[in-house]
Amino acid sequence: MRTIHTSEITKNIKEMCIEANLHLASDVEGAIGNAKETEKSSIGKKILGQLQENMEIAASENIPICQDTGMAVVFIKIGQDVHIEGDNLEDAINEGIRQGYVEGYLRKSVVKDPILRENTKDNTPGIIHYEIVPGENIEITVAPKGFGSENMSRVCMLKPADGIEGVKEAVIETVRLAGPNACPPMVVGVGIGGTFEKCAILAKKALTRDLDKHSDIPYVAELETELLEKINGLGFGPGGLGGVNTALGVNVETYPTHIAGLPVAINICCHVNRHITRSI
Repeated sequence: MRTIHTSEITKNIKEMCIEANLHLASDVEGAIGNAKETEKSSIGKKILGQLQENMEIAASENIPICQDTGMAVVFIKIGQDVHIEGDNLEDAINEGIRQGYVEGYLRKSVVKDPILRENTKDNTPGIIHYEIVPGENIEITVAPKGFGSENMSRVCMLKPADGIEGVKEAVIETVRLAGPNACPPMVVGVGIGGTFEKCAILAKKALTRDLDKHSDIPYVAELETELLEKINGLGFGPGGLGGVNTALGVNVETYPTHIAGLPVAINICCHVNRHITRSI
């Protein structure tokens, strides 16, 4: 049995919130570089160059890549052989978010009540997803999510008879409706299966998978490739101003579901697809 104090969790989440907002993950940075090389539109190529320049300035000046520093989404895998001591775990996670956003001078975008709209002034609480796994480590993924793209996401409760073609149509239609509003080139996370809420979590989690890693399931890997090709065929392009790079990648996650259902969630992210993972 290994003991981990909540102060260690707080410290790491604080650092991760800041790092994720100032430095884009290498897989996304590489995908933007590849998109610039393949982009046929001159204005699209110019926009991709500006995105690269923006990333360089953010890193060198220690300022956010995007003014929308997002709502902090935390995936935390806790080894079943870990004993956590100290504060309440959820309080410790939110304290890390608070410290990161306050001390990192990141924009505070969370409101306490969805209708009354009073800002919490420290970007808490975060959205936390827990998972108990074998082992004696804690793996933390922090993925700040901006809402320009989040607002373009959908959950579609398809019928089993709709099959994989219905899934494709749901994804393409969602991206088509999003258009330039999701700040393309975008990353598209897709969750298939589970229940109404499970497929949405799958889609969110899919956004944290490196873009150069396809699914281990053969038909899902093929689906990812086909969807990316079809999305890029829509022609929105970088900045929504035309081109062949509407999306940088499509990641699909699946889960068992009920015989009567085919839930599908499409979680869109702009080119600032922030995610960072640490193990403690």
